[in-house]
Amino acid sequence: MKAALAHNEQLAEAAFTNQSVIFDAIYADNTIVSYKRDRVRSHVLQYLAPDSLILELNSGTGEDALFFAQQGHRVHATDVSTGMQQQLKQKMELNGMQARVSNELCSFTHLHELLNKGPYDHIFSNFAGLNCTGELDKVLASFHSLLKPNGRVTLVILPQFCLWEFLLIFKGKFRTAFRRLFSSKGITAHVEGTYFKCWYYNPSFIIERLKGQFKVLGVEGLCTIVPPSYIEGFAEKHPKAYSFLKAKEDKLKSKWPWKYIGDYYIISLEKK
Repeated sequence: MKAALAHNEQLAEAAFTNQSVIFDAIYADNTIVSYKRDRVRSHVLQYLAPDSLILELNSGTGEDALFFAQQGHRVHATDVSTGMQQQLKQKMELNGMQARVSNELCSFTHLHELLNKGPYDHIFSNFAGLNCTGELDKVLASFHSLLKPNGRVTLVILPQFCLWEFLLIFKGKFRTAFRRLFSSKGITAHVEGTYFKCWYYNPSFIIERLKGQFKVLGVEGLCTIVPPSYIEGFAEKHPKAYSFLKAKEDKLKSKWPWKYIGDYYIISLEKK
């Protein structure tokens, strides 16, 4: 089992390294991707004191690391993808942020091997990078020792049910509509022609494994009412509908059941 999970991580690393040189261009003009980033960043900022030290997991090309650095914070950006780390380093150099953003090639399943162990004010992982492991419990177990007292965690995760995907049942896309519900052994994803498995986790999974050491600060649904970004061109083709749905989601994002049935959820916790 461990060998299979390790091999899956190698496949994911290869996939995202292959995509790294075009990653930013793919999502640059997607209005809903921008909405998602703004939502996540606003959520994190409410929990950051000035000049916070952030450990970012699956940092990708450094879009979020750059943002937080420009807000006056310091980021240690980690990723298992060599290609993503290279893009991140170039981005920080171009923007003069080398002093505020450090980087380290490290898997989030091996955080005990980090050279820079902090301690950190905040641990952050965006856009479902943690769904690429079947060992999320192992990742979560690493957090306590890496955080300062009252340190915080914000994770953006794909849950086991997405309302927008389930509605595809009415288009006859049964496999997509039900794929998250039957994913306990992982489902196959592919990026740039490389196939690997991913898993889905509800907020209860995280809360249960961190109880006793962390308290929950908040859970928000993301792309619960606003369509997922893979419904390409929705916001651009239907600006009035998009604005209406966006207003509704911004109002209901933390309410039941909306916080549990989005394409993603944002969860933040604080170390006791």
